[in-house]
Amino acid sequence: MHFQATSPREWPKVLAIYLALSEYPILARQIRERMRQEMFERGIITPERFEEEVRAKALLTQMEEGLTDPLFQESAEDWEERLRIVRDHLTDFYFALNLPYTLFEEIVRSALRPRKPEEEIVLTFNPELAPWDLLFAQAEQYEQLPPEKRAKVLHHLRQILVVLIRGMISDQLGFIGVARDHLTIADLKEIRRRRIGRGKIGGKSAGMLLAHKVLQANGVLRDLPAHIQIPESVFLGADVFYDFIAHNNLYPFFDQKYKTEDEIREEYPEIRTRFLAGEFPTYVVEALSQTLERFGSAPLIVRSSSLLEDNFGTSFAGKYESVFCPNQGTPEENLQSVLNAVRAVYASTLNPDALLYRRKVGLLDYDERMAVLIQQVVGSRYGRYYFPTAAGVAFSRNPFRWTPRIDPEAGFLRLVCGLGTRAVERVAGDYPRMVALSHPTLRPEGSPADIRKYSQHFIDVIDLAANEFRTLPISQVLGRDYPCLEYFVSVFQDDYLTPLFWSPDLRPSQFVVTFDRLLSSTPFPDLMRTVLRRLADAYGRPVDVEFALEMMPGRPHPQFVLHLLQCRPLSSREMASTRSLPASISPQDILFVATRLIPDGVVSDVEYIVYVDPRRYAMIPDDPTRYEIGRLVGRLNARLAGRRFILMGPGRWGSANIALGVRVGYADIYNASMLVEIAFAGPAGTPEASYGTHFFQDLVEASIYPLALYPDEPGDYLNRAFFEESPNVLPELLPADAPLADYVRVIHIPSVTGGRQVEVVMNSQESKAIGYLR
Repeated sequence: MHFQATSPREWPKVLAIYLALSEYPILARQIRERMRQEMFERGIITPERFEEEVRAKALLTQMEEGLTDPLFQESAEDWEERLRIVRDHLTDFYFALNLPYTLFEEIVRSALRPRKPEEEIVLTFNPELAPWDLLFAQAEQYEQLPPEKRAKVLHHLRQILVVLIRGMISDQLGFIGVARDHLTIADLKEIRRRRIGRGKIGGKSAGMLLAHKVLQANGVLRDLPAHIQIPESVFLGADVFYDFIAHNNLYPFFDQKYKTEDEIREEYPEIRTRFLAGEFPTYVVEALSQTLERFGSAPLIVRSSSLLEDNFGTSFAGKYESVFCPNQGTPEENLQSVLNAVRAVYASTLNPDALLYRRKVGLLDYDERMAVLIQQVVGSRYGRYYFPTAAGVAFSRNPFRWTPRIDPEAGFLRLVCGLGTRAVERVAGDYPRMVALSHPTLRPEGSPADIRKYSQHFIDVIDLAANEFRTLPISQVLGRDYPCLEYFVSVFQDDYLTPLFWSPDLRPSQFVVTFDRLLSSTPFPDLMRTVLRRLADAYGRPVDVEFALEMMPGRPHPQFVLHLLQCRPLSSREMASTRSLPASISPQDILFVATRLIPDGVVSDVEYIVYVDPRRYAMIPDDPTRYEIGRLVGRLNARLAGRRFILMGPGRWGSANIALGVRVGYADIYNASMLVEIAFAGPAGTPEASYGTHFFQDLVEASIYPLALYPDEPGDYLNRAFFEESPNVLPELLPADAPLADYVRVIHIPSVTGGRQVEVVMNSQESKAIGYLR
């Protein structure tokens, strides 16, 4: 038919009306008659003009169908049927073009009224097939109904919500089951407004949005002195990732996940280079340019938000990149910075850690599409620097306790001053404040000197003047005029720690980040306990939350704004039930005893121990050898796949400082059953355990028990003779690595012990773990 063309904006309403009327094959004639009456009465078109147009278009359709002499080729009955069909289509067209859809719905209801009770409201189309414009319009109408009528259509509203959630956010059933009870059509419209391109917005974005809605529900935070917010955000839809791949012919790299581990590692640098050189489709560049105009000069962070990330049952913590964009250059420079950041996030989908983790958890065949979350960095300007008062990561369940007084169900925090990167990443020589929320002022450290040593010495900030992300000494950034400084800084003087006081002689170098007053004299611990409990209850499982905290002076305590950056339900991995420690073990059969940060669990039938000698490692004269030891651990991880083995070695595995521990990532250790970090005291002190970092999350999610062993501390024990004198089978397993046998020992337990194996029993109630021969 040669109907007058309509704009894309108008067509969905025509289609919506057509789909709705297809549900009423008999009543449709009556409904359309009423639609024409409305058009005639409102002066949209006269009945005469309408019928003239019907006849003219009917004649055109005869020509389209090849009738050269229609008076003889078409019967009167067929001509009348042709007029009826054209009249119906023209009715739909004019009504959709000129009148609101709500009027159409009222006409449908009036036609149904004699046949159905007035109070019954029906869904007049199939939501699975309907266009999104129609779904949003229908759902908005349902939400605006009076409470008594709205109750009758909740099942319809829920169906529409589920269809939209599945299409826009996530198709994970666990997420949908929670989201449908908290998200509204207004929430989904806002997501749609902020989305660039097509496709889902990914797991990280979804988790953040849903957590915010859960905390708003039922006035759960009404009595707490804090505002709960999420940062200003824009979402790059997952289908944009496909457009980028197609635009740059990157499809050949998408079988990387099926290659060997060595091939994955060897080829990734070239893949990353190709991704970073890629160009974006014009619509993406234009949309991001407009987005940056709205953000102004606010610093930004470009974060991964893959469809697998923050999923129920798996964790991709730290596997994909996030990139800070200070956003202080020219508009062209800022745009290029964001585009480069998105390229880096896209490239990280094929990095070895991500691919090998997917292989480990059975997600290799899943079609990974990377959405991107672009957020304004939380914080405020102080001098030339931009950062939040505090930030960190919170866990609703704390499986590690350094004293029986701690309640694991109350939760746990890793808290830092400044950007939260120092809380979620392992940083050499720096320590976040570890907070057991059941006893927030309780510390694992003892003396003031230890508290100072195991505190945060550096702060991550956005340097606005230099237009870059920087790590600086806290004493160089914080001055005595910083707002609410007394709540997170103490003063170290004469070997004592005291609350912050004002003195002309006070120097920033005396500041120690303790958060003592924040934890002892404000409602902040109550706030975090409530947030974590509410989220865990809604998700039906433990969660972890990344957050940033802004503090403003107030009475009787500061005012808080808590910004949710991420909320992830923990994996379905079940910790083994608590088991009592063995009652009697021969002393010569005990290999090690640990007494700090003990989880609950049992590791049985250990056949191999990979032991990196801590004292020999500390004496290595060059970094290349240390790096090679990390790579050797990765080769042993592959060689011992399918065998039960544990890793033991110098503390701070995964550390950025190669001198403090073995430099490994998830891909180097994922086949191990346990990682024992051995922390001998030295001139620089005793390294912190991994708990709460992304590296620690790798251990937990891969069912690798982490354990910290402090042989120089009272109560801990390491049978050095067994580990240093037992035969080393490294040269047999990997002959090419025999030169490293002085540093790395691989002990085959049955060969050394006459067929016995190692078992490790961990009991948090007794705060003790024992590894022994059985």
